[in-house]
Amino acid sequence: MTDHADPSPVVSLEGVSQRYITDSGDVVHALAETDLQIPEGQFVCVVGPSGCGKTTLLKIIAGFLDPTGGTARYRGEQITKPGAERGVVFQQPNLYPWYSVRDNVALGMRMHGVGTKERSAKAQRYLELVGLADFGDAKPYELSGGMQQRAQIARVLANETSVILMDEPFGALDAITRARLQADLLHIQRAENRTVFFITHDVDEAVFLGDRVVVMSSRPGRVVLDQDVELSAKAGRMLGEEMRRLPDFIELRERIAAAIEH
Repeated sequence: MTDHADPSPVVSLEGVSQRYITDSGDVVHALAETDLQIPEGQFVCVVGPSGCGKTTLLKIIAGFLDPTGGTARYRGEQITKPGAERGVVFQQPNLYPWYSVRDNVALGMRMHGVGTKERSAKAQRYLELVGLADFGDAKPYELSGGMQQRAQIARVLANETSVILMDEPFGALDAITRARLQADLLHIQRAENRTVFFITHDVDEAVFLGDRVVVMSSRPGRVVLDQDVELSAKAGRMLGEEMRRLPDFIELRERIAAAIEH
C-alpha cells in the first residue's frame, strides 16, 4: 500500500466506518474503519466487488450519510451535510425534463442568486467544454444517454465544485460512447484541475482515468490496495486505445484485478 498522507488534503477520512440496521433488526457492517486522504487536483478511482462500500464512501463524502464511526472532513472541516463544493454525478442523469439543457446546467447558479446574464454565459461555457455548445436550447429527452451525462457533468462543473463525486457515471453507456466520455473527462479534469472521486467496476477504466486506484475488499469494505498510477503514457498525455495496449498499462491492470479477486 502507498502512503498518501498530505498536510492539507481536500478530503480526509479518519477511521470512517458504517453499520446499518435492517428492518428485521440485523446489523450489517458495510464499511470497516477506513482512512483516506485525497489531495487537491487528484483523480481517484475506487474499485471493488459489489457491496464493498464504494457508494457508502461516496455518500459520506457528499454529506448524504453520516458515518457511524470516524470523521469525514472537507478542507479540515467536518462534513455534516451536502455542500455546493462537493458535486455528485450519478449513474443515471437526473436532469429536469421541463428545462432546457442550458437551464439545467445553470440551475445551481440560479438557486444561488447568480444573475441571468452571468449564469447564461457560464452555462454556455461549460456546454462548450463538454461538447454540447449547439444543444443548449434542447430538452434533455431530445439527447442521447451520453449527451445527457455530458449535460450532468456540465451542471456540476458550472457550480464550481472543487470535488466531483462520480458513481459509475458511464456504466450504462455503450462501449464507444463510454470511451469517448472517458477521454473527454480526463481533458476536462486536467483543464479545470478538479478533484475527482470516481467509482467504477471496470478495472480498465480505473487505470485509464485515475492518478490513483483504491481497491476495496468485500463487506465489510476496507482498503486492500492504494495504488498510484504512474504510466509514462499519461505523463505524455497519450489517450485512447494506444495507451491500453502498453505493457505497463496491462501489468498495472492485472495487478489491480488480482487485488480485487483475492
